[in-house]
Amino acid sequence: MSKELMEELNVQVSTWSVMYAKLHNYHWYVKGKQFFTLHAKFEELYNEATAHMDEIAERILTLGGNPTATLKEHLEQSVVKEAKGDEEAEEMVKAIAEDFGEIMKSLKKGMDAASKDGDDMTEDILNATYQSIEKHQWMLNAFLGEDNK
Repeated sequence: MSKELMEELNVQVSTWSVMYAKLHNYHWYVKGKQFFTLHAKFEELYNEATAHMDEIAERILTLGGNPTATLKEHLEQSVVKEAKGDEEAEEMVKAIAEDFGEIMKSLKKGMDAASKDGDDMTEDILNATYQSIEKHQWMLNAFLGEDNK
């Protein structure tokens, strides 16, 4: 595994760790008319974030690397920022949709690095993750009444 691929995969591990915490924050603190809808959606998304983080970390281990495993590393390497803690429901949804856009950019870098390494399996894992969050982003933007950008 190239250094570039290792770094990109660890960015993903860190990013999904931060997303997990952020989505939990939103799950616990969402209020308003859309509470039941968003409370359930945020739980679905943080469970999925856990699966993405674990799958990518285990891929790193399979390839002989070391996944990042501290909160300090996760916060330093993540392409998304943690929750501010004072977001309204609509701001939460908008933040997640924007975060998914940043994650998709990062996933493309990882897919490119995997392709350069001839690592079809890792590229497939990242592509499947990309497709999943691309759909979520579309749904979140539809919830907000916005077109996907």
